[in-house]
Amino acid sequence: MNNTAPLMPLITSFEERAKIMKAMAHPSRLMVIDELSRGERCVCELQEMIGHDMSTVSKHLNVLKKAGIVQDERRGKQIYYSLKVPCILNFFHCIESVLEANKS
Repeated sequence: MNNTAPLMPLITSFEERAKIMKAMAHPSRLMVIDELSRGERCVCELQEMIGHDMSTVSKHLNVLKKAGIVQDERRGKQIYYSLKVPCILNFFHCIESVLEANKS
């Protein structure tokens, strides 16, 4: 008898959550999310802000897109990114609370 079968949906749910958190676990990607909280940006603006080459910025954006955090829209030769789920910013507020609590 397999006692782990009922846990599989629960484990899968936590694995999916971990993938999203892992996608955010890089300073450049956190900067992108923060910048997109102010509105959509073209790749060239994000590249200038982060200070990496276009290939690196594109890889970071792809990680965020695969995780479902950002979405893109092509307009002519430019690609614009925006937050797919702005509620992700609630997580940022929670992190700030943890950082503040750790100061004491």
